[in-house]
Formats: sequence, C-alpha cells, structure tokens
Amino acid sequence: MFTNRKIAFIGSGVMAEAMIAGLLRQGMAGIESLVAAEPRLDRIEELRTQYRIAATPDNAEAARQADVVVLSVKPQSLVKALASLRGQIQPHAVVLSIVAGAPIGKIAAGLGHKAVVRSMPNTPAQIGEGITVWTAAPEVTEEQREMACQILKALGEEVYVEEENYLDMATALSGTGPAYVFLFMEALVDAGVHLGFHRSIAEKLVAQTVRGSVDYYIQKGKTTHLATLRNQVTSPSGTTAAALYYLEKAGFRTAISRAIWAAYERSRELGKGQSGHLPDAGKTENGE
Repeated sequence: MFTNRKIAFIGSGVMAEAMIAGLLRQGMAGIESLVAAEPRLDRIEELRTQYRIAATPDNAEAARQADVVVLSVKPQSLVKALASLRGQIQPHAVVLSIVAGAPIGKIAAGLGHKAVVRSMPNTPAQIGEGITVWTAAPEVTEEQREMACQILKALGEEVYVEEENYLDMATALSGTGPAYVFLFMEALVDAGVHLGFHRSIAEKLVAQTVRGSVDYYIQKGKTTHLATLRNQVTSPSGTTAAALYYLEKAGFRTAISRAIWAAYERSRELGKGQSGHLPDAGKTENGE
C-alpha cells in the first residue's frame, strides 16, 4: 500500500508508536516508508533501535518528504506543532490528525493546508484492538482517504462518518470509553475483595467475565439486543435480578448517560479552545 510513499509522524507517543508497529507488523509499510519527528533525543534513539525507522527532532524535516503527515502530538502542543509545519507540507500530501478535540478547520488554518483527515482512536489501538472514528475535509481525495483508512486499520477497526460533529460524540463514547470500562472493572474487583476473594483471583474473574461477555456478544453476530442477553442471565427472583434492581435504583444508567454527555460537552469546549474547569460532581447543571 505504501510502497514508494512516505508517512511522517509528528509526535511519537504511544498512539503513533501503535500505528508504526501496526503498519510494520501487517506489512502495509516498510521501514523506509516511515519517519518520526520527536523532540526528545532518548525517544528518537528508542524508535530507531526498536523499529529501525528514520527519526528526527525537526518536524519540518519529517513533513517535507511525506505523502501522509500524521499529527500525533498532545493537544497542548498542537499550536506550536502547526506553526512548525506551516508551509512545509507537500501540496499533494494529506494530514491525518489523531489530536483529541482539534477540529479540521483549526488544523487546516494553522497549516495553510486543506487536505485534512480528523480521527478519534482509543486506547486498545495500542494492541491493534481499537476502534477509530474518522472524517475528512472536502478537499481530501478518494486516494488520500484510502491511505488514511489503511493507516487507521493498523490500530484496529475504523468507522467513517460524514459529519465532523460525530467526532466529539466518538470522543465521549469510544475515545473515553475504555476509562469507563476500567472503572467498572475496578469496582467489580474491589467488590470481590470485599466479599473475601484474594485480589489476584478477583482480577482474574472480572477480566475473563468482561472479555467473555464481549466475545459472546460478538459471536452472536451483534444481531441479538443487549437487553436480550442480559435477560438470559436474569432468573426471576434470582441473584442477578436482585443486583440489577439495586443498580437501577441507584441510577446506574443515568450516571453513565450523564458522564458521557459531560465528556461530549468537554470535547466541544476543547475544540473551541476553552480551558474551563471540570463540573462539580456533587451539583446539577443548576448548581443544586
């Protein structure tokens, strides 16, 4: 796919490394096709040693030779990165951003380059099991879209959406989603320890329960409604019914829904460049 093409990674943190490792592992790109830009010299040496790819501390140097420029810097470093790249990107190149909360318009204006793809991957992408939601500016060609799509597939599954506002929704649902899952698992483990299990046993029970439940859902072809699967586990007046009754009474669904909405609103604020503060968890929107 990327024979005789160059992919430059501007910022070489864990997600960029996941892309690099995935592209090489799947044979989609060779080491000669990849270059990483990274300010830390120890990280440059690490990338060179582990993946045998070219690496440089100079963003412009990496971008000038690239057909695809992957923006993978931290959100707080974006403005500086855009300034360093302005006028350095080839006219035929496409920019693929994985920067959370950064809209296409901001990136295009900062770079002076309109062919921009915006994406939202999530943490499991680091092991090739992620899900990435992405969209593209009108100026992105079909060939450029296909290149972006193939790079994102190195992280796992991908979903293309026509409208950019879905990216903020994806940030709140799938982007932040692993944190909700980890918190839920942590609560289950702690409950198991409270019951009397050794923590290592509780962790094993919870991890396999979550993994097995997801695999079971997928094996069903995703055609069976989740409520149907839940009902299959719930016997009348049984232990599961008692537990679910308490969760519903405690507002479990509402808490999840409100949390995701808060993440969505925060994503939109970040996209507008608003720093803001996290809401007080003990208050409603009306401050009560």
